[in-house]
Amino acid sequence: MQARKTHLDSLAISLLLGCCVFWGFQQVLVKATLVELPPVFQASIRFAGATLLLLLWCAWRGVKLFVADGSLRAGLLAGALFAVEFTCLYVGLQYTSASRLTVFLYTSPFWVAALLPLWVKSEKLRPLQWAGLACAFAAVAFALRDGFGAAGASTWRGDGLALVAGMFWGLTTVVIRASKLAKVSAEKLLFYQVALSTLALPLVSLALGEQWVWTFSPFAMTSLLLQTVVGAFASYLAWMWLLGRYPVTKISVFVFLTPLFALLFGALWLNEVVTPILIAALVLVAIGIVLVNRKPAAH
Repeated sequence: MQARKTHLDSLAISLLLGCCVFWGFQQVLVKATLVELPPVFQASIRFAGATLLLLLWCAWRGVKLFVADGSLRAGLLAGALFAVEFTCLYVGLQYTSASRLTVFLYTSPFWVAALLPLWVKSEKLRPLQWAGLACAFAAVAFALRDGFGAAGASTWRGDGLALVAGMFWGLTTVVIRASKLAKVSAEKLLFYQVALSTLALPLVSLALGEQWVWTFSPFAMTSLLLQTVVGAFASYLAWMWLLGRYPVTKISVFVFLTPLFALLFGALWLNEVVTPILIAALVLVAIGIVLVNRKPAAH
């Protein structure tokens, strides 16, 4: 197992930016595909496909997934948290707007920063780093502020589910970093999560009364292919690799770029003007990332 690095290098930053750019684009893809395929059904197909691709990848690379290494209990917990996160996310979307849901979901890095140092002291943030985290979150909330109108009882239910989804996302990261999962391969780490989601999400889809359609348009087929191959397989595998090699609290702040990239791609998709507010929000997130990843002054 390669030693964990204390700071992000150019490779890590490039991978993180690539993941966040695609995840932002994927949000637009999912939304555009909703006219044909409901959200949880989309996710079910995505994770089932990713599980199959991962098994093929491991067979080709000679990665052993089913060897006893003491990670099973933590792996099942991480997989369950991952599946519950998506369940809360999609159920919450039935009650609240996408903008409100996104803001509450992206409280995840705060859960990581607050809880992870209880088990891993080296992940503790300094006050300036907390300020960077708050700056990045404020930028996302500001960019999505138009989605915050009058809220009824059902809206707050959706907001609560989104907050729980963010918490479970953060807890998944904490379990990965603070348990024996920190030493397993990226492939095995991803397998725990996509395999359990493949089992759980179809049941959630049926419980929500979603209609399963097996005849796809060329656009829907392309969307599912991208969501599966690039999203649930390649980008998540890269993310798991990063979690095993770099400081998790410094990685987590990058996810604030995802909703802003989603707004950017949404504007380009609809031929809308990219607003100065969005540009300002991207700059603020970048400042937050710099603050979180800034090395402490030498004494």
